[in-house]
Amino acid sequence: MEIAAVSHEPDVRVLVVDDQEPYRRAMQAVVDATDGFTVVGTAATGEESVEAARDLLPELVLMDVNLPGIDGVEATRRILAAGDGPVVVLLSTYDRDDVDLDGSGAAEYVPKGAFGPDRLIEAWDSARRDG
Repeated sequence: MEIAAVSHEPDVRVLVVDDQEPYRRAMQAVVDATDGFTVVGTAATGEESVEAARDLLPELVLMDVNLPGIDGVEATRRILAAGDGPVVVLLSTYDRDDVDLDGSGAAEYVPKGAFGPDRLIEAWDSARRDG
């Protein structure tokens, strides 16, 4: 008889933020394909992300850098200003050197082209180790 290991930890609650619907769907698909993670909401602007983070209480926010209104870096600052907030991972099509992340509080920056289930797990594990 085989006994399967069962995790009793609840899934990591994820908020997906991107102004472009195809990218939101792609990030959501990556989260859905990754065991232990579940999308609890999406947002298309920085302002919506701040409100959604407050209302949905995600543990992880996947935040696009380039958003209409306040950008992802400023939205990250606002989300984390309340203290004891979620882990925020910034994503963009820009090179890391082209994005000013100083003072944002983001745990990590991941190029959108490199984002997949393995990178999601790696970013989450790294943020939990460092946090």
